[in-house]
Amino acid sequence: MKLVNDAKKAVRLVMKAARSRATHQTTVKALRAQGPLEKNRFRIAVYFADDDVNMYQIRQWYGPLAELSKTHPVVVLSRKVTGAGAILKDGVLPVAYVRRVAQLEKFLDAQDIRIVLYVNQNTRNFQMFRYGERWHVFINHGESDKMYMTTNQFKAYDYALIAGQAARDRLSRTLWDYDLDRRTIAIGRPQADHYSGELPYTPDGRTVVLYTPTWEGDRPAAAYGSIATHGEQLVKALLADSAYRLIYRPHPRSGVVDAAYGSAHHRIVHAIKAANHADPSAQHVYDDGPEVGWQIAAADVAISDISAMIYDRLATGKPLIVTRPVNPAASVDEGGYLGACEWLSADEARDVRAHVTRVLEDPETTARIAHWSQHYFGDTSPGAPTARFHDAIEQLLAKWDEWNERRAA
Repeated sequence: MKLVNDAKKAVRLVMKAARSRATHQTTVKALRAQGPLEKNRFRIAVYFADDDVNMYQIRQWYGPLAELSKTHPVVVLSRKVTGAGAILKDGVLPVAYVRRVAQLEKFLDAQDIRIVLYVNQNTRNFQMFRYGERWHVFINHGESDKMYMTTNQFKAYDYALIAGQAARDRLSRTLWDYDLDRRTIAIGRPQADHYSGELPYTPDGRTVVLYTPTWEGDRPAAAYGSIATHGEQLVKALLADSAYRLIYRPHPRSGVVDAAYGSAHHRIVHAIKAANHADPSAQHVYDDGPEVGWQIAAADVAISDISAMIYDRLATGKPLIVTRPVNPAASVDEGGYLGACEWLSADEARDVRAHVTRVLEDPETTARIAHWSQHYFGDTSPGAPTARFHDAIEQLLAKWDEWNERRAA
C-alpha cells in the first residue's frame, strides 16, 4: 500500500511540475506580447503576490483601476507566475512579473513608483515594505465585518482606503493606538460604479435569488461557509419552485480545506444542471466566471454568508439575507449591520422561500437596508465612490510631493 501511495504522489508531483512549466511558458509568451514597459511611465503600482486562486481579490479592482489609469497609469507587480499569467490574460492592466527581489528592484529603479496599493495581506507584502520614499496603501478586497477587517496588520501600511463610517467604527474598537483620522481615507465602494457582465438568462418574471456562499475557512473563528449546512437545502427548495431562478456563485476556494464541503458544492452544481435539463426555461445559473457585479445588481434577493459579498450587495440597497454560521466558534461582529440583518439559520434553510417573500415585501426591511447602506458606504449615487477614490489618490500624491520636498530641503 505504501508503494502505491508513493507512486501516486510521484505522479502528482510530475504532473504539477509539467503544469508549472506550461504556465511559465504561457506567461513568458504573454509578457513578450505585452512588450517592455515604458521607463518612468508609472507612479502607481498594485502589488499582487498571490497565485491565480486568489484572482478574485484583484479582479474586483479592475474597473476602478482602469478608470484611474486614464489619469495616472497603473501597473501590477505580480510575484507568482500563475497570478501574472491570469492578469495578462485578462488584459486590463499592464503587468511586471517580478518573481525575484532582484527583478522587483530593477523595476523600481526604472519607474517612479509613489503609491503601492495592496488588495490583501499576503505575507510577501512585507518584502515590498522595505522600499521607502513611497506610500504603501491597503485597499483590501471588499468591505465586511469579518475578523479579517480588523487585523492588526493595518498598522503595517502608511494608509488604508476604507469604505466608510462602519469601517472606522470597527477599527477604532479593535486597533490600539491607531490614528484613524491620519491613516485612513473613506472612499465608499468604487467597484459599484463598474459592475460588468451580461445576463446569462432572459428575464421572464421569475424571482431571481443570488446565493453567494463563502469558503469553509481555515480556522474555527472564520468558519462562515454555509454550503454544507444551509446550501443544499435552500438550493433544493428554490430549484423545486418554478417561481424562482437561482444564481449560485460560490467562493473559488470552496472545498480546499474540507473535502466534504467541496462535495456539497459539487452536489449543488449537479442539482442545478439537472434542474435546467428538466426545465430549460428555468435558466438557473452556476456562475464561476471572473466578472463580478451583474449578479449583485440583477438579483431580486441575495443570500450571502458573512463575507464581503454582503456589503457589495448592501451598497445596492436591495433585499439581503445572511446565513448564520453553525460553528459557535465563528467570530460574528454584531456591532454593525450583522446586529440588524435578516438571518437565516441552518434549520430555516428548507423554508427559504418564505424568507425571500418576507424581505421582498416588508417595508421595515427595506428601510433598514437603506440606513445601513449609508452607514457603510456613504453616498452610493453613481460616480460618487469613484470620485472619492480618485480624490484619495490625489491626496496621497500631494503628500508624496510634500515629503519629497522636505527630503530635498
